[in-house]
Formats: sequence, C-alpha cells, structure tokens
Amino acid sequence: MPTVISLDKWNFFKDVNALKGGRKGEEVILPHTWNATDGQDGGNDYYRGTCWYARGIQKPEVPAGGRVYLEFDGAAHTCEVFLDMEKVARHEGGYSAFRVDITEYLKQGETLLTVSVDNSSNHVYPQSADFTFYGGLYRGVKLVVVPEAHFDLDYCGAPGIRVTPVVTDLERKTVEVTAEAWVKNAVQVTFTVDGQEKASPVKDGRAQAVFTLENARLWDGLDDPYLYAAAAKLDNGEAVSARFGCRKFETDPQRGFLLNGRSYPLRGVSRHQDREGLGNALTLKEHEEDIALILEIGANTVRLAHYQHAQEFYDLCDEKGLVAWAEIPYITMHMRDGRANTLSQMEELVVQCYNHPSIVCWGLSNEITAASAVDDDLLENHRLLNDLCHRLDPTRPTTMANVFMLETDSPILDIPDINSYNLYFGWYLGELEQTDEFFDSFHAKYPDKVIGFSEYGADANPQYQSGHPEKGDYTESYQCVYHEHMLRMIGERPWLWATHVWNMFDFAADGRDEGGKHGQNQKGLVTFDRKLKKDAFYLYKAYWSKEPFVHLCGSRYVDRAEAVTEIKAYSNQPAVTLYVDGHEVETQTGGPVFRFQVPLTGEHSIEARAGTCSSVILIRKVDAPNPDYIFNKAGDVVNWFDKEDLDLACYSVHDTLGEIAKCPEANAIVEKMMALAAASRGDVAASVKDNPALKRMMARMTLQSLLKQAGDAVPEAAIKQLNAALQQFKKV
Repeated sequence: MPTVISLDKWNFFKDVNALKGGRKGEEVILPHTWNATDGQDGGNDYYRGTCWYARGIQKPEVPAGGRVYLEFDGAAHTCEVFLDMEKVARHEGGYSAFRVDITEYLKQGETLLTVSVDNSSNHVYPQSADFTFYGGLYRGVKLVVVPEAHFDLDYCGAPGIRVTPVVTDLERKTVEVTAEAWVKNAVQVTFTVDGQEKASPVKDGRAQAVFTLENARLWDGLDDPYLYAAAAKLDNGEAVSARFGCRKFETDPQRGFLLNGRSYPLRGVSRHQDREGLGNALTLKEHEEDIALILEIGANTVRLAHYQHAQEFYDLCDEKGLVAWAEIPYITMHMRDGRANTLSQMEELVVQCYNHPSIVCWGLSNEITAASAVDDDLLENHRLLNDLCHRLDPTRPTTMANVFMLETDSPILDIPDINSYNLYFGWYLGELEQTDEFFDSFHAKYPDKVIGFSEYGADANPQYQSGHPEKGDYTESYQCVYHEHMLRMIGERPWLWATHVWNMFDFAADGRDEGGKHGQNQKGLVTFDRKLKKDAFYLYKAYWSKEPFVHLCGSRYVDRAEAVTEIKAYSNQPAVTLYVDGHEVETQTGGPVFRFQVPLTGEHSIEARAGTCSSVILIRKVDAPNPDYIFNKAGDVVNWFDKEDLDLACYSVHDTLGEIAKCPEANAIVEKMMALAAASRGDVAASVKDNPALKRMMARMTLQSLLKQAGDAVPEAAIKQLNAALQQFKKV
C-alpha cells in the first residue's frame, strides 16, 4: 500500500518578501483560506492575489525505483509548487485534486516546500459570479510514496481505478461490471468484485476485467443506497479500491427522471461549500452537518454548485442516496482565453468523480449567457465540453443551467443532452405565475425536450417579518409565500426532470450589500452559520419528509399590529389542531400548509398539534408595526407617488422602462439609477445589466415596481429626485 503522510502544518505569508527574508510567517493548520473574514463582510474588497505557504519536508524512505508525490486536494485557484525555491509544477483550477511527482527534487534531510496560491483575476474560471472566490490551501495536502510497480498517479488526479456497472436486465437485476485499472511497471492486475476474482494482463498501462452480478442489490436512492466495492491488486501487494452502485437511470420529456425503471422525480436543493467564519476551509464535520440538514427536509437530490466539491461530500451522497448534479465553474461570463481551462477542469471533474453512483449528470456551465453573447466561440466551447464528457463517460448525460434571459430557441440548448433553467420570477422581476407560464410554454413548444428547474429562490433575513409580505421586502414571510407557490407549481409538473432550490444555505457573496446583511446571499433555507432554520425549511420538510412533525411559522414575528393575524402551520400530517392560550380553536385537514385566522387582544401562546407532534410560538398585539421588522423602507416612498398629483403628460415612476427609453434624456437618468442599484447586488448584477434579453423583459416593468425591488439600494431622497427629474420630460 502507498505510504501517505499528511502535511497539515504550514507557515502562511501574504508577502513573498517576508518569506524570502527568512521570516517565520503565520502558523496555520489546513484546511485554510485567507478570505474567511474579508470574503464575507461585504464591500467586494476581499483580497484577491497571491499568497504563500511554506514548510520543510523530510525525504521519506523510498523503495528502490519508487516515486514520491505531493497530492493537493484543492488549492484555490492557481497553484505553483516550489522545492528549495525551484518551481516544479503549476495547476490551474481551484476545486479539483492534482499531484506532483517530486522524486527527483528531494534531497537527503529537509527540503523547503513552498506553494504559491493565487485567486486573482485571470483566465482561470470562475471570474464573474455571485459568490466569493476564496483563496488558499482549503483542503488537505499529502505526501504519497509508492513502489516501482504502482497504480498510476499521474493522470488528472484520478484514483487509478474505474468501475462501470451497467444494468443489463432490470427485472432480473443482472449487472455487468467493468473494472479498469491504470498502472506503472506492472504486468498483471487482480480484480475482485463481490467475491469474484479475476487476474488480467496489463496492456499499454491498462488492465480490465468484466464481472456479472446476478440478482444484484441496486443503488436505489434514499430507499436503499447500497454500495459494492471493487478492488485491484498488484503482485507486490499494492492495491486500490472503489465503491460503486448498480443503478439504471434515464430522463424522459414526459415522465421526468426515472431510477431503476420507476418514476423518481428529483426534488432537492443546491449547495455551496462554505460556512460563516470558516470560508471554504471545511472539514468532514461540516460536510456531515450539511448533508444531515439536506436529508432532514427529505430532499433526494443536490446540485453541487458551481464547481467540483470535496470528495468527502460525494462519498456522503453515495452513502445516503442523494442524487447529485456535478459541474465546473464555467459561469456567467465566457472568456475567449479560458477555453483550455474549462476543458481541463471538466476532465479532472469527470475522471476524479466517475465512480460515484450518486452523480447522474455533468454540468457544462451555469448562466454562461448572462453576460456573454451566444456566438460561435461560446458555442464551440460548449460543443468541445460536451464531446469531452461523452468521450470520458458515455454513461451519463450532460446538462446546463441556463439563465432566465436565454431565449428558448437558442442554439446552445441543443448542445447538452438535457437542460434546466434558473428562473427568479417573483423575486428579481416579474410575478410568481410567470414561472408556471414559462415551463408550460416550453413543454408545449418542445414536447421532446427534457427540461428542469435548476435554480429558484428569494432572499430572506429572519430579522424581517410582515403580516403582508411582498416581493422585495426580504422578509422570512415572503420567502414562504414564494416557495409555497413554487412547490405547488412543481407538484403539478412531474415532467420536470429535476428541481433545485437556490439555496440550501446562505452563502458568501462579498459583492452583495442587501437585505440587511453585508456580503451574503440570503436565499438559503438555513442561515450561513447553520444555526437557524428559516420557516421555508419546514415547508420543504412538510412536502418531502416522511418524519412526522408540525411547525408554526412566525416565531420571530412576535409584535403584530393587525387586529386579526394569520397563523400558519407546516406539517406532513393529515390534520392540525390549533390552540390559543391553551384553548382548542380549530382543526384543519389536508395540508401541508394550514392557515388559521386568530384575533389578537394581547399576549398569546399559540400551539399547533398534529398527532403526537407539537409546535408553540408566542405573539402579542401592538399598536404599530415594529420598525425592526422592516427592511424596505423605500417601499413607503414609492407608494407615496400614488398619492401625488403627477403630470400624466410627463414621465414618472409609473411608466415602464420601455416607455421611458423612448426619451434619451429621461432614459439616461434611469440608467444611472439602475447602475447604482446593480452595484449593490455584486459583480453578476453589474455584468448582466446590459443583457439584451434582460432589457427586453425589464422594458415591460414599471419603474415603480423596480424601485420597490431595489429596496435601500436607491436612497429615499434619490427616489424623489428621480421622479421630479422625470416629470420635466414630456412623453414621446
């Protein structure tokens, strides 16, 4: 077996001159990122540049003819490796593993190992996206020693063994398993699968054996995620192994996703790999906590956005039965000098993750047309990625997450095998019902195309509450309204092959400054620190989970000014009974959303019971709304124009952007305001604001509705000045 030595203790330097000057640096233990604080506090000013890690390594005992490798599980985003300050390797891509053969560079005694890691702007994806690009050695680093005959460690960070199970007879559960291994300086490989053993000769560095499993136990999602093991062994005792699952999956335009021959609608969430205070420097503990929360709501799929995640998380998906979408960070903005980088990141993703039965598709890109034209260069990049995926892995389809502005007849939709759309009607623009209309129109127009719902969500700061929630108020209350609609919509369209909430957790986007939080996207069902489950979390649990429960919404909406308040309960039980101050009020059946009207007279204890389950909140009647619950103070200013005596012959906030655009002078004023609002939403909003399709959509919206959505991004005084300025121009 290889000798593996963990290299977790390093000296960290932001200034290379300090390193060259012999100073000690900051002692850190991996995993580590230098953006754990400044990448989460807003301002879009987190450090993006080159930092250094240094430590000494002792030359290990190496067998005759053996090799010594450095193995990096993740270095974000461009990494260069030096031994005694001599450069020995460079890797571009912050999310995949890579290895460096350092055998010839080691000397007796101690060698100085230094690593530069760079997350600055260049041709390495991602460069424009709505999340923080943390820098650092944020996963493990190891020293690996192998004998002369060993499994190949030189190809793209691959494990050296690949297992391909194909269900040839689903009824009899007959599975043909092909095991392959790549080796150096060996003539034979002995494979073992489910008690069967076969010795295979090595030809051109590769060996293969085919096994047949009769009446196999299938990997069956959440119901039974059974894993087999395949092992490969050399004559000198060197061995590798891989777990695999036997499953058959397919997608159908009318039936959606099928697993092992039955309908298995994929309904779940997306996840970013970061945590408040830690950045992306996560350990197995954080991965396990995240997957436990995902499983608690009953999700059966997770989209691992927008890059390759840690192998530990894919392992957990395999073990728990979560179907996974894997993708590369080819996102938002196509770079003409970035093609080679997209191909190398995809190759590493596929070969490193091939054996995971949880993964069912390879994502080519995300919202890549948001800030890029669909031109020949972009199309060719996607065709090359698509071909690469099929060459490396003929067993899985390719997919894309398309931005909502992308026209449904765009030629880019014909490249992947299946598609999904990111839609935010009812949040960024438009109304909730437009989501229903979009999918119904697509399904009617393209009945032979598989379509899914890859992102949808609404930001919610749990501090903000409302008895009358509306789009753009950032309340926990509106997030519930939004997701209640989306879940009804999804339930009526089983042909959607997969749906993924954006996002399971709040995450860092240092360019954002909105909704009362700096540097966070707050669309999560759970807060960034994982300490608070928002009410919408329990809505999904009511729809998807089999674990009996009841949850009363609005526990943070204590002060209520309305005379009669709505009490809402989420439950997966058939009936919920409401008690007010210990007295039974009403029993409702149906669900999973139960609504009760309760008069307020003072302080009240509200309890919901469903079978043996119970949930209690405390509320009280107040004379006026609690200002601490209100974020969008500008909403009152915008509504104020309803009462104003406006000159209807001139432009005002009541006009659509399309109407205002007819007057160049008035349009210039609005464009300036739009740029101000976009700046508070981060790099992506700023880069997509000139998208032609987006402009066509927004042309149908009134300036009044956009100002409400902008919240405090446009100050109260600026809103009044804007309307006054527009009133100076006669309508064209």
